[in-house]
Formats: sequence, structure tokens, C-alpha cells
Amino acid sequence: MRAKKIFSTLIALSLAVAFSGVSLGQSVPPPPKTVVKNITESIHGVEIIDPYRWLEDQNSSETRAWIDAQNTYSHGILSKVPSRDELERQFSALIKVDAMTSPALRNGRYFFTKRAADQDQSMIYMRRGMEGKDQLLVDPSSFAADHSASVNLGNVSHDASLLVYNVRLGGADEVVPHILNVETGKDLPESFPRARYSGLSFLPDKSGLYYSRVTKEGPRVYFHKLGTPVESDAEIFGKGIGPEKGINVAVNETGHYLVIGINYGSSSNHSEIYLQDLAGKGPIVPVVNDVAAGFVPAMAGDRMFLRTNWNALHGRVLEVDLKSPSDRSKWREVIPQGEAVIEGMSLAGGMIALQVAQNITTRIRLYDPSGKLVREITPPTLGNMSGLNGRWENNEAFFTFSSFHVPATIYRYGVASGKQSVWFQSKVPVQADQYEVKQVWYTSKDGTKIPMFVAHAKGIKLDGNNPTLLTGYGGFNLPQTPGFSPAAATWMARGGVYALANLRGGGEFGEEWHHAGMFEKKQNVFDDFIGAAEWLIKNNYTKPSRLAVMGGSNGGLLVGAMLTQRPDLFGAVLCRFPLLDMVRYDKFLVGSYWVTEYGSADNAEQFKYIYAYSPYQHVKQGTKYPAVLFVTGDSDTRVAPLHARKMTAMVQSSTGSDKPVMLLYDTLAGHSQGASTSKQVGQLVDEFSFLLWQLGAVQESAKK
Repeated sequence: MRAKKIFSTLIALSLAVAFSGVSLGQSVPPPPKTVVKNITESIHGVEIIDPYRWLEDQNSSETRAWIDAQNTYSHGILSKVPSRDELERQFSALIKVDAMTSPALRNGRYFFTKRAADQDQSMIYMRRGMEGKDQLLVDPSSFAADHSASVNLGNVSHDASLLVYNVRLGGADEVVPHILNVETGKDLPESFPRARYSGLSFLPDKSGLYYSRVTKEGPRVYFHKLGTPVESDAEIFGKGIGPEKGINVAVNETGHYLVIGINYGSSSNHSEIYLQDLAGKGPIVPVVNDVAAGFVPAMAGDRMFLRTNWNALHGRVLEVDLKSPSDRSKWREVIPQGEAVIEGMSLAGGMIALQVAQNITTRIRLYDPSGKLVREITPPTLGNMSGLNGRWENNEAFFTFSSFHVPATIYRYGVASGKQSVWFQSKVPVQADQYEVKQVWYTSKDGTKIPMFVAHAKGIKLDGNNPTLLTGYGGFNLPQTPGFSPAAATWMARGGVYALANLRGGGEFGEEWHHAGMFEKKQNVFDDFIGAAEWLIKNNYTKPSRLAVMGGSNGGLLVGAMLTQRPDLFGAVLCRFPLLDMVRYDKFLVGSYWVTEYGSADNAEQFKYIYAYSPYQHVKQGTKYPAVLFVTGDSDTRVAPLHARKMTAMVQSSTGSDKPVMLLYDTLAGHSQGASTSKQVGQLVDEFSFLLWQLGAVQESAKK
């Protein structure tokens, strides 16, 4: 109640003064100078000069000194921006609240993570029955006193006596798996190396588990017998598969089958499925490995269902005859393609649960095994609805709903009856009835109609002067829906307009939409985003000096392209954990995994269109660039932080404006989840101080 009162007061104060148009003086000291060491090379006949390639060496003393200087510069400027204390109170009120994840149910026990409002990291708990007390199983503070370690749930044995949990340091993708004896509260002596894992799936008798681990050569599948050294685990699958592919593995509930899936990089258009009859001690055999399409398996007892886009760009569901799994003439189409896009599939309570989207509105549809529609779960308003989390043999399942202005609510769902109740509701102090979310459509450069969600306080004036934050993604077949975020809630609470554009390259309308924004069509994504900005300006929501863009990862590439292609259109750019040097991206970390989305500059034809939009190669000397804040860190082991380092130096040395170009570089920050609540608040305060300042949305302060 106290937090709600504080937040309501902050809203009133923000609406009164935060967007008065008074700003911190634009004059800032020049950034630290970066040494130029030109490297010239010819790629497919094109001469490319790279002055900052030396910054690719993350561990050199020169690079570390440069990072320290950049951090000192950025923090020195951002610390002087007014309203930081107010922003910290707002973000703390939204983030430092009780939180819980949807539970996994095994043998009458519920396993989940939970965090109290005054705690920095979530802990793993177990509840025996619905009315049982929550029992703490794993506290991440035992792994790092500075709260930089986080834990997440892995697999749980069928009898609920063993639990796999993963320990992550900072935001790295790599984790260290542990196996907990739930009865004794102690870890088994197994010592797994820090790496990228998937699967970690127990046999029903708990004699061992299967898992996939990424090695230097590529992903491999192993079997681990409990009580034996991990380093002696037998490799059973994956020989010859390179790092550009991924492998998933799972043992079905009965323990009869082992299911292995190969992903062709990040592509949703190509995968392979293999099966092993463990009960019959049979060999690993292919289910499908000769079709250029995506296949996602799910086991219902000893039945296999496949969600696929094979001959169905919106998706369909097939059943495989496990007596002759590779004989496609014996496969049965259970749920045909429809107008709605199938985004996910799960099995619960003897039914097939599909997460579908129609016009970017998500819902859950339940089908019986024959393919008959039983019922549909619809959201209360425009927002994001998760898939149904459950098990084939259990009637009980869970799903989550949220929106820009509606905090996450976890529902407990009776699959047979359709009855639902609230399992957990986040007590985030947001007055949802004060805001509105609407969907608009605009025309992109080539005439394609593009949807966009626009959210703001009710009664906003369309006078062209509203500070507006536009974001998007546009890649990897990932749909963007209006889920709750502290960023959106805070921005709207301060009177701003928050917009999410549904760009081509995403999965909002199936594979056609995805294909229209990948490879040689990537420029469509950038044109769509430019169209979104122009629509907001044309319809009097804002103007260029009051418009900011924000994006991370592939979205960082998006806003990096905005910086180089339309610097006149934006007042500020927040570029987080970005890809920016696309000519070299696939040479670092897991970059080769994304060649199926972008292509590679090693290919002469692909080089032409990659080079044409690659932001790093298109920074022009003397251009009046808007203010830019790059954000990255050492623990990003997915998108190499060298992209942000090199781009910071390039834009700092080239800009012809007096707008600041800064880098925030955290040695523990990374792509994956795991940051403590305090670190989340601190990072958001820095980022939004920058945005508010550059859009002229903070008061003058004597602190200069």
C-alpha cells in the first residue's frame, strides 16, 4: 500500500513538471580520445578501413584502460542529470516487489522461483501441495556475496526428489548445473563445467540423465550416470556438428524415448529430429532430417506431436507413428494451418495447447488428441499471454498474462474444466485504468501495412510535443507483444508516449513476415521502423527532437541503423548489447549461429547487402548525429561487446553535433537474465536519465 501511494505521488509530480521542456544544458565535455590504428582490407573488391579494430581485443591493457576512461566520462555526465533520485524511486517501486515464476508440478510438489520485495535475487522454492508452506531450496547468495549470481530451475525428476538448477554469474549465457537432493537439501557431488547446456533430463529411475553441452567443436549430447565423474560422460550424439548449429535433448515422461533436435543456427526454417528407443535399447534413428523446415517435438506419453512450418507458413501440428517414425506417409495431420499463427505448443491434461496469435493478439487454444478444438482462453485486453505450462498426465496447468500497463498475473488452470484462478499477481503499483493501449497501422516505404502498439496516459494532447520512446526488434521470427515492462510503465507514468512497432523479420504474421525481413530483405526492417517514427510525427504525437529510439541485441542493430540512416529523425538513441559491425559479426562468440538470419560477408553476394546497411561502416565524418548511449558489458557472451566499443569510438570521432556520445560498460552485465534488482534499477536510472535529458524532459539543476 505504501509503495502504491508513493508511486501515485510520483505520477502526479511527473505529469506536472517532468515534461516542462526545460533541459540540462547541452554543452558537455569532449569524450576521451581514442587512438586510431587503421587496418585496410579488401573484401570482395571493396576497400574497408577499420580504425578501431584494436578494440576487439577485450583483455588487452589498452582496451581495459579505454573502457575505464569511457565509464568515467559517461558516469561523470549522467550523474549530473536532474531527476535521478525520482527515477530511482519509480523504478524501485516497479522492480523491487514480490515476484514469482510459474511453477513446475511434479508428484504433487510445486517448484518455482520467488523473490521478496527486499531481496536482490530470486530463490528456488518447493511447495508440497497447494496448501503447503514454501520451502527454500536454493539461495543464490551462497554463490556470490555481491548478488551477481542468479539461479534458475532446470529439470525435476519424475518423483520430485532430484532437481537440476543452474548457477549463472552476471549476465553470461554459460551456467554451472547442480543436482539437488530435495529430501536432504544437499547437492550431489556431480561437478559440471561452466558452459551452455540444454536438456539435463533425468531417466525415470534416476540412474542418470541426458544433456546437451556446447563444446569448442560444437554441441554434443552426453549421458551422465549419477555418482560418476562428469568428465567421463559418454558422448552419444553430435560428432561432426559445428558451432553454427544447436542441439536440444529430452527424455519423455515414461522414460521410453530419447528425443534429440538439431537447430540450424537461429533459423526457424530448418531443423532435424532424432529418436532413440531407450526401453528397447535401440539405435538413434532419424524422424526427419531431409526437409528444409522447422520441427518442434513434444511427447504425450509414448506419442510424438510435431509443431512445424513445413508446407504451412502459419504452422500446423502433425503426429508421428513411432513404429516407423521416418515414414512420413504414416504421419497424421492433427491441426491444420489456419489464419492464426502458431507461436508455441505444449501438452497438458491430455490436450494439445497452442499459443496462437491473430493480428498480434495472443490466446491459447486447447485441442483433444484427434485435433478437435475444445475451447479457447482469451486475454482480458491487448497484451501478452504465455503458453500453457503443464504436463500431459496432469490436469493442472499455468499461464501468465501482462500488458504495458498490466503487471504479470499467473493463472492456475484446470485443463478438463476450463476453470482458472489467480496463482500469483504482482503487486506492482500501476493504476492500469489511467492508461490506454491501442493498435495502429501505417504504411512502410514499399507500401506494406505495418502494425504498431501505442500506449500512453488517457487524455494526452496530440500537440506534437510529447516525449516519445519508440522500440522494436524485427528479427529471428520473434513476435513483439505488449507485455509489462518497468521501462514502459515508468515512461507512461511520466507522461510519455511508448510505442512498439511490429516490424517485418519478426514472427507476428508467420514465416512470410519473417522472410520479408531477413537476408537481402533486412532493409525492410529499417524502413518499417523509419515509417513508425514518421507516423508518430505526422500524427502529432511528437517531433524529432522529442523522439527517442531504444533497442537491444538485434534491436540494437535496428537502432544503430537508425543512427546512420536517419540521424535527423531522432533526438536520442539508446543502443543496448548491439550488433553493429555486420561485416565481422559472425567471427565472434556465437555469431556463426546467426548466419541463417543475416548471411555472412564471406559470401560475395551476401556481403553486398550486409555491407550496404552495416552501421559501423556507415558512420560519416561531420554528420550531426543525435545523442547516443551504448550499453554493453564483459559478461555478454552472446553478442560480442566489441560492437559497442568500436561504434562508440567511431561515432565520437565523427559526429558534427554537440550531442553526447557515451558508453556504459559493466564488467558483469550480459545478454542473459540474472542481474540483481539493485543493478536493474541502477542501469535503468542511467538509461532513462539520458533519454529524459536529451528529449528536454528534466528540470534545470544547480548540479552542473
